[in-house]
Amino acid sequence: MTAARDDLDPATLLVTSGRSNDPNVVNPPVTRGSTHLYADCATLRAGTRTNADGHYFYGRRGAPTQWALAEALTVLEPGAAGTVLYSSGVGAIAGAALAALAPGDVLLMTDNAYETSRKVAAGLLKRLGVETRYFDPLDIEGFAARFCERTRAVLLESPGSLTMEVCDIPALAAIARERGAAVLIDNTWATSLGFQALARGCDISIQALTKHVGGHSDLMMGSCTAGPEWYPRLRETAQLLGQVVSPDDAALALRGLRTMAVRMERGMASALEIAAWLRTRGEVAEVLFPVLPGAPGHELWKRDFTGGCGLFSFLLADGIDDAARCRMIDALELFGIGYSWGGFESLALPVDPARLRTATRWRNERLAVRLSVGLEDASDLIADLQRGFAAMGASA
Repeated sequence: MTAARDDLDPATLLVTSGRSNDPNVVNPPVTRGSTHLYADCATLRAGTRTNADGHYFYGRRGAPTQWALAEALTVLEPGAAGTVLYSSGVGAIAGAALAALAPGDVLLMTDNAYETSRKVAAGLLKRLGVETRYFDPLDIEGFAARFCERTRAVLLESPGSLTMEVCDIPALAAIARERGAAVLIDNTWATSLGFQALARGCDISIQALTKHVGGHSDLMMGSCTAGPEWYPRLRETAQLLGQVVSPDDAALALRGLRTMAVRMERGMASALEIAAWLRTRGEVAEVLFPVLPGAPGHELWKRDFTGGCGLFSFLLADGIDDAARCRMIDALELFGIGYSWGGFESLALPVDPARLRTATRWRNERLAVRLSVGLEDASDLIADLQRGFAAMGASA
């Protein structure tokens, strides 16, 4: 694989990292195989003395295709020692938690966390004897008070994938690390292109590669990238759980990675145009998009992030009920109705953040809609939203 260069822009690293060793071939081959063969017994025994990407051992430890993807993701995160791949984003969240926590430990989880992160805590972690306590991501003083002698890890998500709340990650990370807790962050929204998590004080950067990295809504995968302290623990835990991704999916993720920068830039630019237009609509009470000047969290986003994406939410005006919201979404022709985001196609989803709060009350009881803006023309998407508002039956 090609060596990393410190002088290259991240967009260039997307293209140059994790490439083929063959100078005549652009992409690494899709190497399939469960069994790796050795020349003799001495080589076989030597193989057991290393446990690192780039060394054949057995298919469960990967091969050139998976190694190339892991290398490319590692290069994008300054300070990283390696990346572990998982079969889904939720697998990565669970893998990070299992590497950082043991029975009797306490996990502090941000109250704007992805719903399935909460389910991992309430199901798997609870059965293993790990207690989860939730905290307000915007209350730094309150966060410090949530720690106890058993707190071993903190899970952040910024922006929250429904409410778009942006927390002060460096401040929260500093408090956690002073108290000996590992800092895990779901960094799927911005990816390493838009937010370099390890450089901002986090220990493990988690991504659902299903979304921006894949980019085409045709694969499921997750990753955890970490520095030298946490990467070996992540790797060992994943291997003990038998975690492995297919080389075919790794090749799809590598293909998506090459165009991720331009896709995210296009999606964010279109989302900004649409968000500004939504602010003019009578049906919309507030737009929740930290990239948008004046929106909640914009100043923190501008300080800590170098990019974003096309995922944001908006709150409907008072008096608009769920039936009207559903009429609006059902009438959309270019926005599909579905979970996930980060693909080339635009999606719309009714969301109700209030039901997912534990430590805090969501500040707004209005109904919300989440949009994932894809690669369609922004004016066409605005016309589609106009059609949706017309179907709602509310005045513009």
